[in-house]
Amino acid sequence: MYAIVDIETTGGRAGSDRITEIAIVFHNGREITGEYCSLINPERSIPYNITMLTGITNEMVEHAPCFYEVAKTIVEKTEGLIFVAHNVSFDYRFVQAEFKQLGFKFDRPTLCSVKLSRKLIPGYKSYSLGEICRQLGIENNARHRALGDAMATGLLMNHLIQANGGPIYPPSAKGLRSSVIHPSLDLKIVDNLPEACGVYYLYNETNNLIYIGKSKNIKERILQHLANYETTKSQHMASEIASVDYVITGSELVALLLESDEIKTHTPRYNRAQRRTNMPYGLFVDENEAGYFALKIRKTAMGDLPITAFKSHEEAVKIVEKLCKKHKLCEALCDLYSGKGACFAHQLGECGGACVGREFAFSYNMRVEAMLNSLKYKSPGMVIFEQGKHADETAVVWIENGMYCGFGYFDNSDAFADVSELRGVVQTKKDNRDVQQIINQYLKTHPNTKIIKLKQTR
Repeated sequence: MYAIVDIETTGGRAGSDRITEIAIVFHNGREITGEYCSLINPERSIPYNITMLTGITNEMVEHAPCFYEVAKTIVEKTEGLIFVAHNVSFDYRFVQAEFKQLGFKFDRPTLCSVKLSRKLIPGYKSYSLGEICRQLGIENNARHRALGDAMATGLLMNHLIQANGGPIYPPSAKGLRSSVIHPSLDLKIVDNLPEACGVYYLYNETNNLIYIGKSKNIKERILQHLANYETTKSQHMASEIASVDYVITGSELVALLLESDEIKTHTPRYNRAQRRTNMPYGLFVDENEAGYFALKIRKTAMGDLPITAFKSHEEAVKIVEKLCKKHKLCEALCDLYSGKGACFAHQLGECGGACVGREFAFSYNMRVEAMLNSLKYKSPGMVIFEQGKHADETAVVWIENGMYCGFGYFDNSDAFADVSELRGVVQTKKDNRDVQQIINQYLKTHPNTKIIKLKQTR
Protein backbone atom coordinates (compact mmCIF):
# COMPACT_ATOMS: atom_id res chain seq x y z
CA MET A 1 0.00 0.00 0.00
CA TYR A 2 2.72 2.52 1.01
CA ALA A 3 6.24 3.14 -0.25
CA ILE A 4 7.72 5.29 2.52
CA VAL A 5 10.65 7.16 1.01
CA ASP A 6 13.51 9.20 2.37
CA ILE A 7 16.44 10.63 0.43
CA GLU A 8 19.69 12.43 1.17
CA THR A 9 20.91 14.98 -1.37
CA THR A 10 23.78 17.32 -2.23
CA GLY A 11 21.56 20.35 -1.55
CA GLY A 12 18.01 21.67 -1.56
CA ARG A 13 17.27 22.37 -5.24
CA ALA A 14 15.73 19.54 -7.21
CA GLY A 15 17.10 19.37 -10.73
CA SER A 16 20.41 21.04 -9.92
CA ASP A 17 21.27 19.14 -6.73
CA ARG A 18 21.35 15.34 -6.79
CA ILE A 19 20.37 12.36 -4.63
CA THR A 20 23.16 10.68 -2.62
CA GLU A 21 21.06 8.02 -0.88
CA ILE A 22 17.54 6.62 -1.16
CA ALA A 23 15.60 4.33 1.14
CA ILE A 24 12.14 2.82 0.70
CA VAL A 25 10.25 1.19 3.56
CA PHE A 26 7.24 -0.88 2.53
CA HIS A 27 4.06 -0.78 4.60
CA ASN A 28 0.87 -2.80 3.96
CA GLY A 29 -1.42 -0.48 5.93
CA ARG A 30 -0.94 -2.48 9.13
CA GLU A 31 2.81 -2.89 9.55
CA ILE A 32 6.21 -2.52 7.90
CA THR A 33 6.87 -5.43 5.53
CA GLY A 34 10.27 -4.71 4.00
CA GLU A 35 12.92 -2.19 3.03
CA TYR A 36 15.26 -1.12 0.24
CA CYS A 37 18.24 1.20 0.54
CA SER A 38 21.13 2.29 -1.65
CA LEU A 39 23.80 4.95 -1.69
CA ILE A 40 23.75 6.89 -4.98
CA ASN A 41 26.72 8.37 -6.81
CA PRO A 42 25.52 11.95 -7.45
CA GLU A 43 28.19 12.42 -10.14
CA ARG A 44 29.35 15.58 -8.37
CA SER A 45 31.07 16.57 -5.15
CA ILE A 46 29.11 16.54 -1.89
CA PRO A 47 29.41 19.89 -0.06
CA TYR A 48 31.21 19.83 3.28
CA ASN A 49 28.16 21.07 5.24
CA ILE A 50 26.03 18.26 3.78
CA THR A 51 28.62 15.68 4.80
CA MET A 52 28.60 17.15 8.32
CA LEU A 53 24.80 16.75 8.43
CA THR A 54 24.41 13.28 6.88
CA GLY A 55 27.81 11.67 7.36
CA ILE A 56 27.85 10.72 3.66
CA THR A 57 31.26 11.43 2.14
CA ASN A 58 32.51 11.57 -1.43
CA GLU A 59 34.49 8.39 -0.76
CA MET A 60 31.34 6.53 0.33
CA VAL A 61 29.51 7.23 -2.96
CA GLU A 62 32.50 6.97 -5.29
CA HIS A 63 31.74 3.36 -6.25
CA ALA A 64 27.98 3.48 -5.52
CA PRO A 65 25.54 3.08 -8.45
CA CYS A 66 24.41 6.18 -10.31
CA PHE A 67 20.70 6.93 -10.23
CA TYR A 68 20.09 5.52 -13.71
CA GLU A 69 21.42 2.17 -12.45
CA VAL A 70 18.78 1.90 -9.71
CA ALA A 71 15.95 3.69 -11.54
CA LYS A 72 14.28 0.51 -12.82
CA THR A 73 14.36 -1.01 -9.33
CA ILE A 74 12.72 2.11 -7.84
CA VAL A 75 9.98 2.08 -10.50
CA GLU A 76 9.23 -1.61 -9.95
CA LYS A 77 9.29 -1.40 -6.15
CA THR A 78 6.96 1.62 -5.97
CA GLU A 79 4.54 0.50 -8.71
CA GLY A 80 0.95 0.62 -7.43
CA LEU A 81 2.00 2.07 -4.05
CA ILE A 82 1.34 5.43 -2.40
CA PHE A 83 4.52 7.52 -2.14
CA VAL A 84 4.83 8.69 1.49
CA ALA A 85 7.49 10.97 2.98
CA HIS A 86 7.95 13.44 5.80
CA ASN A 87 7.57 16.69 3.81
CA VAL A 88 6.72 14.69 0.71
CA SER A 89 7.07 17.57 -1.75
CA PHE A 90 10.86 17.62 -1.16
CA ASP A 91 11.51 13.90 -1.66
CA TYR A 92 8.97 13.46 -4.46
CA ARG A 93 10.27 16.49 -6.38
CA PHE A 94 13.85 15.19 -6.22
CA VAL A 95 12.90 11.70 -7.36
CA GLN A 96 10.81 13.13 -10.20
CA ALA A 97 13.72 15.37 -11.24
CA GLU A 98 16.13 12.42 -11.37
CA PHE A 99 13.72 10.47 -13.57
CA LYS A 100 13.09 13.52 -15.75
CA GLN A 101 16.80 13.65 -16.58
CA LEU A 102 16.43 10.07 -17.81
CA GLY A 103 13.45 11.01 -19.99
CA PHE A 104 10.96 9.15 -17.76
CA LYS A 105 7.92 10.60 -16.00
CA PHE A 106 7.70 9.26 -12.45
CA ASP A 107 4.11 9.60 -11.23
CA ARG A 108 2.77 8.21 -7.95
CA PRO A 109 -0.05 9.28 -5.59
CA THR A 110 1.48 11.00 -2.57
CA LEU A 111 0.87 11.49 1.15
CA CYS A 112 2.76 13.83 3.47
CA SER A 113 3.32 12.50 7.00
CA VAL A 114 3.93 16.05 8.28
CA LYS A 115 0.46 17.20 7.19
CA LEU A 116 -1.13 13.96 8.37
CA SER A 117 0.53 14.34 11.78
CA ARG A 118 -0.75 17.89 12.22
CA LYS A 119 -4.25 16.73 11.33
CA LEU A 120 -4.46 13.36 13.13
CA ILE A 121 -2.30 13.95 16.22
CA PRO A 122 -2.61 17.70 16.92
CA GLY A 123 -1.17 19.58 19.86
CA TYR A 124 2.58 19.15 19.41
CA LYS A 125 4.86 22.19 19.28
CA SER A 126 6.94 20.77 16.43
CA TYR A 127 6.25 18.24 13.69
CA SER A 128 9.81 17.83 12.50
CA LEU A 129 10.63 14.13 12.14
CA GLY A 130 13.11 14.15 15.00
CA GLU A 131 10.82 15.97 17.41
CA ILE A 132 7.58 14.11 16.66
CA CYS A 133 9.39 10.77 16.90
CA ARG A 134 10.94 11.78 20.21
CA GLN A 135 7.54 12.69 21.65
CA LEU A 136 5.97 9.45 20.40
CA GLY A 137 8.83 7.31 21.68
CA ILE A 138 10.01 6.25 18.22
CA GLU A 139 13.73 5.49 18.21
CA ASN A 140 15.90 6.61 15.30
CA ASN A 141 19.58 5.86 15.73
CA ALA A 142 20.41 6.90 12.15
CA ARG A 143 19.00 10.44 11.92
CA HIS A 144 19.69 12.19 8.59
CA ARG A 145 20.41 8.89 6.90
CA ALA A 146 17.83 7.66 4.41
CA LEU A 147 17.01 4.26 5.94
CA GLY A 148 16.94 5.58 9.51
CA ASP A 149 14.54 8.39 8.62
CA ALA A 150 12.39 6.22 6.32
CA MET A 151 12.04 3.56 9.02
CA ALA A 152 11.12 6.22 11.60
CA THR A 153 8.50 7.60 9.19
CA GLY A 154 7.17 4.05 8.75
CA LEU A 155 6.75 3.69 12.52
CA LEU A 156 5.12 7.12 12.61
CA MET A 157 2.63 5.88 9.98
CA ASN A 158 1.58 3.16 12.46
CA HIS A 159 0.48 5.91 14.87
CA LEU A 160 -1.24 7.88 12.11
CA ILE A 161 -3.15 4.89 10.76
CA GLN A 162 -4.29 4.03 14.29
CA ALA A 163 -5.38 7.65 14.90
CA ASN A 164 -7.26 7.59 11.59
CA GLY A 165 -9.01 4.36 12.45
CA GLY A 166 -7.68 2.63 9.34
CA PRO A 167 -5.58 3.10 6.18
CA ILE A 168 -5.08 6.63 4.86
CA TYR A 169 -5.54 7.49 1.19
CA PRO A 170 -4.52 10.54 -0.87
CA PRO A 171 -7.20 13.21 -1.35
CA SER A 172 -9.70 12.24 -4.03
CA ALA A 173 -12.91 13.66 -5.49
CA LYS A 174 -14.64 10.30 -4.93
CA GLY A 175 -15.48 11.06 -1.30
CA LEU A 176 -17.17 14.40 -1.94
CA ARG A 177 -20.88 14.90 -1.21
CA SER A 178 -22.68 14.75 -4.54
CA SER A 179 -25.50 16.89 -3.10
CA VAL A 180 -23.09 19.82 -2.67
CA ILE A 181 -21.03 19.49 -5.87
CA HIS A 182 -22.24 21.47 -8.90
CA PRO A 183 -23.51 19.11 -11.64
CA SER A 184 -21.31 20.80 -14.28
CA LEU A 185 -18.08 20.14 -12.36
CA ASP A 186 -16.12 17.28 -13.95
CA LEU A 187 -14.64 15.34 -11.02
CA LYS A 188 -12.23 13.52 -13.35
CA ILE A 189 -10.65 16.89 -14.09
CA VAL A 190 -10.41 17.56 -10.35
CA ASP A 191 -8.70 14.21 -9.72
CA ASN A 192 -6.19 14.99 -12.49
CA LEU A 193 -5.23 18.39 -11.09
CA PRO A 194 -1.49 18.74 -10.40
CA GLU A 195 -0.11 18.30 -6.90
CA ALA A 196 2.12 21.31 -7.53
CA CYS A 197 2.61 24.85 -6.25
CA GLY A 198 0.67 27.55 -8.03
CA VAL A 199 -2.43 29.74 -8.30
CA TYR A 200 -5.90 28.34 -8.97
CA TYR A 201 -9.11 29.90 -10.30
CA LEU A 202 -12.66 28.81 -9.46
CA TYR A 203 -15.58 29.61 -11.81
CA ASN A 204 -19.37 29.33 -11.55
CA GLU A 205 -21.75 27.91 -14.16
CA THR A 206 -21.79 31.19 -16.13
CA ASN A 207 -17.97 31.16 -16.23
CA ASN A 208 -17.65 34.06 -13.82
CA LEU A 209 -14.53 33.95 -11.67
CA ILE A 210 -15.63 33.58 -8.04
CA TYR A 211 -12.38 32.82 -6.21
CA ILE A 212 -8.59 32.95 -6.66
CA GLY A 213 -6.20 31.18 -4.32
CA LYS A 214 -2.67 29.87 -4.07
CA SER A 215 -1.38 26.60 -2.69
CA LYS A 216 1.72 24.44 -2.53
CA ASN A 217 -0.57 21.60 -3.65
CA ILE A 218 -3.27 22.80 -6.07
CA LYS A 219 -5.23 19.55 -6.16
CA GLU A 220 -5.31 19.14 -2.39
CA ARG A 221 -6.43 22.72 -1.82
CA ILE A 222 -9.28 22.59 -4.36
CA LEU A 223 -10.50 19.32 -2.85
CA GLN A 224 -10.51 21.07 0.54
CA HIS A 225 -12.72 23.82 -0.92
CA LEU A 226 -15.12 21.25 -2.35
CA ALA A 227 -15.28 19.35 0.96
CA ASN A 228 -15.61 22.43 3.18
CA TYR A 229 -19.07 22.26 4.73
CA GLU A 230 -18.21 24.03 8.00
CA THR A 231 -19.99 27.33 7.29
CA THR A 232 -22.91 28.41 5.15
CA LYS A 233 -20.58 30.61 3.11
CA SER A 234 -18.15 27.76 2.41
CA GLN A 235 -21.02 25.47 1.38
CA HIS A 236 -22.38 28.12 -0.99
CA MET A 237 -18.98 28.58 -2.61
CA ALA A 238 -18.42 24.81 -2.94
CA SER A 239 -21.82 24.38 -4.59
CA GLU A 240 -21.07 27.17 -7.10
CA ILE A 241 -17.79 25.74 -8.40
CA ALA A 242 -18.56 24.55 -11.93
CA SER A 243 -15.03 24.61 -13.39
CA VAL A 244 -11.45 25.15 -12.29
CA ASP A 245 -8.26 26.43 -13.85
CA TYR A 246 -4.73 26.87 -12.54
CA VAL A 247 -1.25 28.21 -13.22
CA ILE A 248 1.74 26.26 -11.91
CA THR A 249 4.39 28.61 -10.51
CA GLY A 250 6.78 26.17 -8.82
CA SER A 251 7.81 28.95 -6.45
CA GLU A 252 5.69 29.70 -3.41
CA LEU A 253 6.85 33.34 -3.51
CA VAL A 254 5.76 33.71 -7.14
CA ALA A 255 2.42 32.09 -6.25
CA LEU A 256 1.88 34.63 -3.46
CA LEU A 257 2.75 37.54 -5.76
CA LEU A 258 0.61 36.27 -8.64
CA GLU A 259 -2.34 35.58 -6.33
CA SER A 260 -2.17 39.12 -4.92
CA ASP A 261 -1.96 40.67 -8.40
CA GLU A 262 -4.80 38.55 -9.82
CA ILE A 263 -7.13 39.28 -6.90
CA LYS A 264 -6.58 43.02 -7.34
CA THR A 265 -7.18 42.69 -11.10
CA HIS A 266 -10.31 40.51 -11.02
CA THR A 267 -11.75 41.14 -7.50
CA PRO A 268 -13.63 37.79 -7.30
CA ARG A 269 -16.69 37.77 -5.06
CA TYR A 270 -15.38 35.28 -2.51
CA ASN A 271 -12.03 37.05 -2.21
CA ARG A 272 -13.57 40.25 -0.88
CA ALA A 273 -13.52 38.93 2.66
CA GLN A 274 -10.01 37.49 2.78
CA ARG A 275 -9.01 35.50 5.85
CA ARG A 276 -7.58 37.64 8.63
CA THR A 277 -3.88 38.23 8.34
CA ASN A 278 -1.50 36.66 10.84
CA MET A 279 0.12 40.11 11.00
CA PRO A 280 -2.76 42.02 12.64
CA TYR A 281 -0.86 45.18 13.62
CA GLY A 282 0.33 47.77 11.12
CA LEU A 283 2.51 50.87 10.99
CA PHE A 284 0.87 53.90 9.41
CA VAL A 285 2.11 57.43 8.67
CA ASP A 286 0.28 60.73 8.39
CA GLU A 287 1.19 64.41 8.45
CA ASN A 288 0.10 66.20 11.60
CA GLU A 289 -1.17 69.77 11.88
CA ALA A 290 2.36 71.09 12.38
CA GLY A 291 3.57 69.43 9.16
CA TYR A 292 5.54 66.61 10.77
CA PHE A 293 5.21 63.00 9.60
CA ALA A 294 3.76 61.07 12.54
CA LEU A 295 3.83 57.27 12.83
CA LYS A 296 1.00 55.27 14.37
CA ILE A 297 0.86 51.63 15.44
CA ARG A 298 -2.65 50.19 15.32
CA LYS A 299 -4.68 47.13 14.41
CA THR A 300 -5.26 46.77 10.69
CA ALA A 301 -8.75 46.79 9.24
CA MET A 302 -10.08 45.43 5.94
CA GLY A 303 -8.67 47.46 3.06
CA ASP A 304 -5.78 48.93 5.08
CA LEU A 305 -2.35 49.06 3.45
CA PRO A 306 0.13 49.62 6.29
CA ILE A 307 3.77 50.50 5.66
CA THR A 308 4.68 47.23 7.32
CA ALA A 309 2.88 44.72 9.55
CA PHE A 310 3.61 42.89 12.80
CA LYS A 311 2.45 39.75 14.62
CA SER A 312 1.75 41.66 17.83
CA HIS A 313 1.71 45.14 19.34
CA GLU A 314 4.77 44.20 21.42
CA GLU A 315 6.73 43.24 18.30
CA ALA A 316 5.66 46.50 16.62
CA VAL A 317 6.86 48.61 19.55
CA LYS A 318 10.26 46.85 19.69
CA ILE A 319 10.89 47.29 15.97
CA VAL A 320 9.70 50.90 15.87
CA GLU A 321 11.90 51.69 18.89
CA LYS A 322 14.96 50.42 16.99
CA LEU A 323 13.99 52.37 13.87
CA CYS A 324 13.39 55.48 15.93
CA LYS A 325 16.89 55.33 17.46
CA LYS A 326 18.58 54.42 14.18
CA HIS A 327 17.06 57.34 12.27
CA LYS A 328 17.04 59.76 15.26
CA LEU A 329 13.28 60.22 15.20
CA CYS A 330 11.03 61.65 17.90
CA GLU A 331 9.41 59.16 20.31
CA ALA A 332 6.24 61.25 20.49
CA LEU A 333 5.89 61.25 16.70
CA CYS A 334 6.62 57.51 16.55
CA ASP A 335 3.75 56.51 18.87
CA LEU A 336 6.22 55.59 21.63
CA TYR A 337 5.55 58.45 24.09
CA SER A 338 2.10 59.50 25.26
CA GLY A 339 3.01 62.34 27.63
CA LYS A 340 2.56 66.04 26.94
CA GLY A 341 5.36 68.34 25.83
CA ALA A 342 8.87 67.16 24.96
CA CYS A 343 9.38 63.41 24.66
CA PHE A 344 11.69 61.57 27.04
CA ALA A 345 14.39 61.19 24.34
CA HIS A 346 14.47 64.98 23.88
CA GLN A 347 14.97 65.39 27.62
CA LEU A 348 18.02 63.12 27.27
CA GLY A 349 19.31 65.07 24.28
CA GLU A 350 18.58 62.21 21.83
CA CYS A 351 15.70 63.91 19.99
CA GLY A 352 16.08 67.10 17.94
CA GLY A 353 12.86 68.52 19.34
CA ALA A 354 10.29 67.86 16.62
CA CYS A 355 7.86 67.08 19.43
CA VAL A 356 8.05 70.73 20.60
CA GLY A 357 8.65 72.38 17.21
CA ARG A 358 12.39 72.94 17.69
CA GLU A 359 13.37 71.07 14.54
CA PHE A 360 12.28 72.03 11.03
CA ALA A 361 9.57 69.72 9.73
CA PHE A 362 11.36 69.42 6.36
CA SER A 363 14.58 67.98 7.82
CA TYR A 364 12.68 65.71 10.23
CA ASN A 365 10.44 64.38 7.46
CA MET A 366 13.48 63.59 5.33
CA ARG A 367 14.66 61.17 8.04
CA VAL A 368 11.18 59.65 8.29
CA GLU A 369 11.20 59.07 4.52
CA ALA A 370 14.63 57.44 4.79
CA MET A 371 13.25 55.15 7.50
CA LEU A 372 10.20 54.29 5.41
CA ASN A 373 12.38 53.48 2.40
CA SER A 374 14.46 51.14 4.57
CA LEU A 375 11.31 49.09 5.22
CA LYS A 376 10.47 48.54 1.58
CA TYR A 377 12.85 45.75 0.64
CA LYS A 378 15.91 43.98 2.02
CA SER A 379 17.90 45.63 -0.76
CA PRO A 380 16.82 48.42 -3.16
CA GLY A 381 18.02 46.28 -6.05
CA MET A 382 18.02 42.47 -6.04
CA VAL A 383 17.10 39.35 -7.98
CA ILE A 384 15.49 36.57 -5.94
CA PHE A 385 16.00 33.06 -7.33
CA GLU A 386 13.35 30.39 -6.76
CA GLN A 387 12.30 26.95 -7.98
CA GLY A 388 10.78 27.11 -11.46
CA LYS A 389 7.69 25.34 -12.80
CA HIS A 390 9.78 22.22 -13.39
CA ALA A 391 13.20 20.91 -12.42
CA ASP A 392 15.01 22.43 -15.43
CA GLU A 393 13.74 25.95 -14.79
CA THR A 394 14.41 28.78 -12.34
CA ALA A 395 12.05 31.57 -11.29
CA VAL A 396 13.30 35.11 -10.66
CA VAL A 397 11.66 37.97 -8.77
CA TRP A 398 13.08 41.37 -9.73
CA ILE A 399 13.50 44.41 -7.43
CA GLU A 400 15.10 47.50 -8.98
CA ASN A 401 15.63 50.98 -7.51
CA GLY A 402 13.47 50.04 -4.53
CA MET A 403 10.56 48.92 -6.73
CA TYR A 404 9.14 45.46 -7.43
CA CYS A 405 9.23 45.00 -11.21
CA GLY A 406 7.73 41.52 -11.61
CA PHE A 407 8.76 37.89 -12.00
CA GLY A 408 9.76 35.51 -14.77
CA TYR A 409 11.40 32.20 -15.63
CA PHE A 410 14.49 31.03 -17.46
CA ASP A 411 15.72 27.63 -18.55
CA ASN A 412 18.66 26.33 -16.52
CA SER A 413 20.48 25.44 -19.73
CA ASP A 414 20.45 29.06 -20.96
CA ALA A 415 23.75 30.92 -20.66
CA PHE A 416 23.84 34.46 -19.27
CA ALA A 417 27.02 36.52 -19.09
CA ASP A 418 25.57 38.77 -16.39
CA VAL A 419 22.56 38.70 -14.06
CA SER A 420 21.27 41.91 -15.70
CA GLU A 421 20.51 39.88 -18.86
CA LEU A 422 17.75 38.09 -16.94
CA ARG A 423 15.71 41.31 -16.91
CA GLY A 424 14.28 40.34 -20.30
CA VAL A 425 12.40 37.32 -18.90
CA VAL A 426 10.56 39.37 -16.27
CA GLN A 427 6.83 40.02 -16.74
CA THR A 428 6.08 43.54 -15.56
CA LYS A 429 3.87 43.75 -12.45
CA LYS A 430 2.73 46.59 -10.18
CA ASP A 431 4.47 47.41 -6.92
CA ASN A 432 2.36 48.11 -3.83
CA ARG A 433 2.51 47.69 -0.06
CA ASP A 434 0.92 44.25 -0.22
CA VAL A 435 3.73 43.11 -2.51
CA GLN A 436 6.33 44.68 -0.22
CA GLN A 437 4.94 42.78 2.77
CA ILE A 438 4.75 39.52 0.82
CA ILE A 439 8.39 39.73 -0.29
CA ASN A 440 9.74 40.96 3.05
CA GLN A 441 7.84 38.33 5.04
CA TYR A 442 8.86 35.56 2.66
CA LEU A 443 12.55 36.47 2.88
CA LYS A 444 12.24 36.71 6.66
CA THR A 445 10.83 33.17 6.90
CA HIS A 446 13.10 31.76 4.17
CA PRO A 447 16.53 33.15 5.15
CA ASN A 448 18.43 30.79 2.81
CA THR A 449 16.74 32.11 -0.34
CA LYS A 450 19.30 32.84 -3.06
CA ILE A 451 19.61 36.59 -3.75
CA ILE A 452 21.92 38.57 -6.02
CA LYS A 453 22.05 42.32 -5.38
CA LEU A 454 21.77 44.76 -8.26
CA LYS A 455 23.48 48.10 -8.68
CA GLN A 456 21.07 51.02 -8.51
CA THR A 457 20.64 52.77 -11.84
CA ARG A 458 19.51 56.13 -10.53
